[in-house]
Amino acid sequence: MLNYIIPFIIVILVVVFIHEYGHYYFAKKYGVGVTDFSIGFGKEIFGWNDKSGTRWKICWIPLGGYVKFFGDRNVYSQADHKDILQKYNEDERKKLFTLKPLYQRSLIVFGGPLANFILALVIFFSIYTFIGKDFTPAVINEVQKDSPAMIGGLKQDDIILEIDGNEVKSIMDVSKFITMSTDEYIDFKVKRSYDEILLKIKPIMVLSEDNLGNKVNKRIVGIKLGAYNNEINHVKLGPAQALLHAANEVYFVSISSLKYIGGMIVGKADTSQLGGPIRIAKISGQVADIGLLPFISMMAYISISLGLVNLFPIPMLDGGHLMFYAFEKILGRPLSQKTQEGFFRIGLFMLLSLMFFTTFNDLKDLGLFQ
Repeated sequence: MLNYIIPFIIVILVVVFIHEYGHYYFAKKYGVGVTDFSIGFGKEIFGWNDKSGTRWKICWIPLGGYVKFFGDRNVYSQADHKDILQKYNEDERKKLFTLKPLYQRSLIVFGGPLANFILALVIFFSIYTFIGKDFTPAVINEVQKDSPAMIGGLKQDDIILEIDGNEVKSIMDVSKFITMSTDEYIDFKVKRSYDEILLKIKPIMVLSEDNLGNKVNKRIVGIKLGAYNNEINHVKLGPAQALLHAANEVYFVSISSLKYIGGMIVGKADTSQLGGPIRIAKISGQVADIGLLPFISMMAYISISLGLVNLFPIPMLDGGHLMFYAFEKILGRPLSQKTQEGFFRIGLFMLLSLMFFTTFNDLKDLGLFQ
């Protein structure tokens, strides 16, 4: 159990700290007072006060965190300006979040997700610079009999160039692109002798084990891959190339995740793969056992997910507050307190429903539900 809990806590501490520090950085930049910087919820385990009066603390429930601003009664509303002006003196008003210009409030809120994307970018950049990136072309060594690949026309010795319009730069890209596809057919572009051929393959869903031994529903086309001319091409990249490929990886993961979530909403993607804290803890422990590099890579993907989910236009998430600011910009005034509270109730219901669904999947993954 400790093998799962300790890596999970490390991942959460890092990605949540980075997220909250993004909020904190822009808050301090624009003169907003910060009273609390908390990693976790509930009772404080330990903490300290800095020179500016911010309480930095670690709490018992490691499932998130928060930054609390000075005068924080309803930090995302400007509907109670008169009360605020009467309650605080001139020096105190300068530290209030709600009295800051719209663009500053927006940047403070957006700072959290932005920091998560930057963390992932730094991780990928470091890996590609100091460890290297694989550029081994993917060649089909075997096409399984009567498989979707054989039916669709893929053949042995085909070199895979693209999948669903995404350039295949290494063997590792193939399974990633197949897994992230949600359409009924997957488009393959292959090089056969001197010709480039476009083929449509209809994958099948098979219950199998991933590389960590977990039961998952996988999209299978029925091919076995090998390295082109049996040569592995692993290259350490220069700073510019590393940054370009790191940015491309963050972009691909973000867009693919959005497509996958869209697929789940319309019933095209497999919802059983959506997990919560229990599954993340399990996978964190399994990946940590493999080695430091896969563990750090996983941290980058979780950081992207946290940043992305927080940008959803759901009240109580950063994206919900940005949605309110968009309304404020369009209308020229903030939404009424009553309207905001109505949105927050809807957001709370959506988040609780998502938590219930992911927890059910986690428990089913542990074999408690069949």
